[in-house]
Formats: sequence, C-alpha cells, structure tokens
Amino acid sequence: MKNKKSESRIKIFIGKIRKLWHFFSYGIWRITEHEVSGIRNYLINIVKSIILTIRFFISDRLSQKASALTYNTLLAIVPVLALILAISKGFGFQDLLEQQLTEFFPGQQDMITKVFVFVTNYINQTKNGLFVGIGLVFLIWTIIGLIGNIELAFNHIWQIKRSRTYFRKFTDYLSILLILPILMVLSSGLSIFITTSIKLPYFQFIFDPISVMIFKIAPYVITSILFTTLFIIIPNTRVRFMNAFWAGIVSGIAFQIFQYFYISGQIWVSKYNAIYGSFAALPLLLLWVQLSWLICLFGAELTYASQNIKNFSFEQDANNISRRYYDFILILIATLIVKRFQNELPPLTNEEISRNYQIPSKLTSQILQKLQDIGVIREIVNDNERIHAWQPAMDIHQITVGIVLDRLEKFGSEDFKIDREYMFNKEWEALVKASKVQRESTENIKLMDLQD
Repeated sequence: MKNKKSESRIKIFIGKIRKLWHFFSYGIWRITEHEVSGIRNYLINIVKSIILTIRFFISDRLSQKASALTYNTLLAIVPVLALILAISKGFGFQDLLEQQLTEFFPGQQDMITKVFVFVTNYINQTKNGLFVGIGLVFLIWTIIGLIGNIELAFNHIWQIKRSRTYFRKFTDYLSILLILPILMVLSSGLSIFITTSIKLPYFQFIFDPISVMIFKIAPYVITSILFTTLFIIIPNTRVRFMNAFWAGIVSGIAFQIFQYFYISGQIWVSKYNAIYGSFAALPLLLLWVQLSWLICLFGAELTYASQNIKNFSFEQDANNISRRYYDFILILIATLIVKRFQNELPPLTNEEISRNYQIPSKLTSQILQKLQDIGVIREIVNDNERIHAWQPAMDIHQITVGIVLDRLEKFGSEDFKIDREYMFNKEWEALVKASKVQRESTENIKLMDLQD
C-alpha cells in the first residue's frame, strides 16, 4: 500500500515537473502584455529575459567568441596597456595602476615590473626615431582591430549584418579609447585608495560608516558604468539606456565577484611558484581575460533579450511555421514597406515591424533578409542615430505578389546533377506548371494596392 502511494506521489511530481517545463518552454511565450499587468507582467518579463539570455548564450556559441576575443586581447595587450599607462600618467595614477596589477598577480612582482618596462620601452619607441610612425600606426591598428572584433561579436548578438562605416569607426572608436581607459584607471585608483585609506584612523574618524560603505561599493558602480557604456556604444544599433543599465549592473557585480575569487586564486597559486615559476601567472591571465569576456558577452545578450522580449512571443510556433504562413508574412512585410514608401512615411525598422504587427523578431529578421536577397527591398542606415530601416529596392508599381513569390521560388542554386530532362521530367514540369499558374494569377496584384 505504501509503495503504491509513493509511486503515485512520484507520478504526480513528475507530472508537475513536465507541466512546469512545458510552461517555461512554450506557455510563457504565448502570454502577451495585454493579458497580464503590474508585478506579474514584470516578473514574467524577467523570467523570459533570463531564459532568452541563456538560450542565446548557448546557441550563439559565445564561449567560442570569448575565446577569439581573448586571443585578440592578448595580441593587443601591450598597445592597450601603453594607452592606459599614457592616460594614467596624465591623471597621476601610474603608481596606483602598477600597484593594482601587482595585487592582481601576487607573488609575480618581477613579471609585472618586466611588463611595465616593456610597455615603457614601447611608448618610448613610438616617440623617437624610426618607430615614431610605425609604432603609432601599429598601436592604433591593433586597438581598433580589437574594438572592431568586439563590435562584430556584439552585432552578431543584436543580429546586425552591417558594421559601422570607416568614418563612424574612427569617431566612435576614438571616443571608446578615450572613455573606457579613464573609467578603468579611475576604478583601479579608487579601489586602491579605498583599501589603503579605509584602514587609517583619521579616515574612519572623518567619515561615518555609511560613507565608508558608499566608498566600498564605488568600484561596483564604476564597473557597472563601464559595462553599461560598452553595451550602449559598441553595437551598431540603438540600445535603450535602461536595458543596458540593468545588464550593466548584473555584469558589474558578476565581474567584481569574479575579481575577488581570481585574486584569491592568484594568492593560492603563488604558493606553488617553486614549481611553476613566473609561468604560473600566464594561465591565470588567460582565464581572467576569457571569463571577463564571457561576463561581457552575457551582459550584451541580456541587454538584447530584455530590449526585444516582446518580439519573441509565439517563438516556438515561428520555428515550426508552415510554408503558406511564411509566404503570407513575407507578403505582409513587403506590403508594409511598400505602403510606407508610397505614403512618404519614415521607413520601418526590424523592431518596429516586430512590435507593431506582433511578428516574432527572429522571423522578421529572416524574412527581411530574404526579401533583400531577392532584390525586393534594401536596407538603409542612419549612421548618426544607428537606425537600420527598410525601403523598396525597385519601382513599387512593378512589385506584385506574383513577382515576389516567383523570385522567392527561384532564389538559390538549381545546378545539381538530378536528371530533370528525362528521368524526372514530369515531376519538374508539374512543379513549373503549378508555379506558372500561381504567378499568372497573382502577377497583376500590386502590393501597393493590398492595404489602405
């Protein structure tokens, strides 16, 4: 009797787990903002954002992108340190920066000293003699190359196909090169100032405990600002501040916690310097760079997911969309773009199409890319506002349903060795005839006449 009761309880528990899994994987994505409100809607959006972030983090293979960025970072680490060192000299933080790096690598003072000597020599070579031009060009090229690869990773997350223009790269990257090192130096300097000053008696006497706590959380604030700035500036699209801000806070806290364990790990490894020598710092440096980029890319995914949360409703249905409904949405989107152009209204963006007409974001991006591939629409970019919008690529009086479907059917390669002349001629002719009937019946239906 007890065995039957326990088995029934297990079945009930398994049934609840299955229902919960079905809700988070399917049911929650069918709940729209019009069906719930208040705190419940806020909590549902948080859960959706977390699920999307984890799913995209895995599907986009961001661990591989973090590895690639780690390699690019190591290639550019000397020029980057040279730039940070030059800026820290201007602010008088050079000694603080060296002390901070020494704390990052306890027991590796000799290696840190050699690195700074190497960086100092690099800076001197870019100032004097033959290297004044070559060294400066190499410094700028490696840093811009690193930021360019970061932009590519962020654009992939945001599903942006086009990077900045060369002029925009120069101006935006220059801003990043000036802002981010200053924040890094301020963060390092403030951390050292707090850790050294907070132990002094007069400091504790002057400042009350609340002020001391504010100083303690200041590095978290600066790191969060650093990540928020990255999430807004780097992608070649418009990013809302609040989405980047909350993702920046999550990333900043995660990074500071990781820093704590990393420094603890450095202290632990320093005990084994007799075995590893100065080489012990190298694997930990690679680990630090790799995990730092993982945190950064995770925050970028969180920003994207939270900003586009409404566009992923009915996503599972979109993945299993029928051919007929796919063609319907394709004609619908093409018609919307044509009508906007006809009525002399501003062109629509991916986000506007998804939000205004309740089409899943991923499906919208796929269809817009397909319409561009078949030459029906083209992308226009507003570099100043980082807006990607769409307008017709041909005369709207010639865009008919038949032409769009015909181009869609014929797009792609048909150069295979299947015998369609003799062996499979009837099958091929039947398909061509059906396509011809469809085209002829719709070739006079203009998209500009479909919607008022």
